[in-house]
Amino acid sequence: MNVISGIYLAYMFVALYMFFFIMILYLKNRKTLLIVPKPSRKYSVSVIVPAYNEETSIKETIEKILECNYSGLKEIIVVNDGSTDKTLEILKELRKKYKILKIINKENSGKADSINQALKICKGELIAVIDADSYPEPNAIGEMVGFFNDGKVAAVTSTILVKHRKKILEKLQAIEYAMIAWTRKLLEYVNGVYVTPGALSMYRKKALENIGGFDKKNITEDIEVTWHLINSGWEVRMCTPARVHTVTPIKLKQWIRQRTRWNIGGLQVMWKYKKAVLKKGKLGNFIIPFYMLTTFLGTFGLFFFLFLTVRAFIKTYLFTSLSFSSGTQLLTASDFYITPNILNFFGAVLFLLGLFLIFFSLISLGEKELLKPRPINLFNLLLFVLIYMTIFPVLLVYSFYKIARKQKEWGTK
Repeated sequence: MNVISGIYLAYMFVALYMFFFIMILYLKNRKTLLIVPKPSRKYSVSVIVPAYNEETSIKETIEKILECNYSGLKEIIVVNDGSTDKTLEILKELRKKYKILKIINKENSGKADSINQALKICKGELIAVIDADSYPEPNAIGEMVGFFNDGKVAAVTSTILVKHRKKILEKLQAIEYAMIAWTRKLLEYVNGVYVTPGALSMYRKKALENIGGFDKKNITEDIEVTWHLINSGWEVRMCTPARVHTVTPIKLKQWIRQRTRWNIGGLQVMWKYKKAVLKKGKLGNFIIPFYMLTTFLGTFGLFFFLFLTVRAFIKTYLFTSLSFSSGTQLLTASDFYITPNILNFFGAVLFLLGLFLIFFSLISLGEKELLKPRPINLFNLLLFVLIYMTIFPVLLVYSFYKIARKQKEWGTK
């Protein structure tokens, strides 16, 4: 076996290991995926909504929060982060109608600082943070509070799904978000939830105060605050039945900017907590190594694929050039067939297992609309696996490039 074949098989082994790791977690815990602890008492909850130029969505977001059926909701604090559109005007009109609504108006200083400013006046013992373009279902907040019966729990996140699914990019993100939610719940069983996304996550106020709130210097404050809490001895949970629908990018340029921002923020957090690797609790022994492994696999896979492609091109080009120059038939049609071998077999198996995980996660979360037997749905699934997922390593390399040039992508949430 040559070196290339060895690398390929090693890569396939790690990928298959990750697949079976996820499936074992599911099979062992499948009966508890939707179980929600009943609150031992009525916790008071404050909702914080950071908002910057959200005139098209802020009204519906507030109304969806008000539809919440949890009686312990004490206040909704919207932080207008220096919006230049009609966000503040809409909020003032809403405040006339809803006494529970409070407004903090300040100059633009970022989402993390907006949350920190609201924390200073929050009355609730639990803090729910909701993006201004995300819409929680009526039972979402009430489903999450029971997890705080455990005094070690500092944060609980939710199932985040895509609201609009008309454009092809939205449909692909809908598949992605469902897969993320499913795997995030499974990672909870090994204390591996490594992010509490801003669409809807809930925190113990005391825990946030203990770590000094959100880090204003990090561009993915939701990842950093999660790692900070875990590094400080707290635990994080995932509430599958708590569902929130969020707006996602509809243009490729917006999507690229968003994902680049996420990558840069994730790498920034990884660098900040590098000294914790293999040294301290769950963060250092699992979360950071897991995050580093997935990052490495994506980057390495891209370069390895490019290497094989370039090598095949050069080899074919040299043979073709030599054939023309010598006037002999060095290449025939038989030279272009693919010989069945173990490498092709493992590649096909990995592809099918990827499709299986997609189907499984969508069915588990009730996203059957994305699986209805229509040609367009099959096309979307194939596009997701063959094109959409392969773009991620490219964006990761681009993010490394941006970091090297000391640039930051703040972009979309």
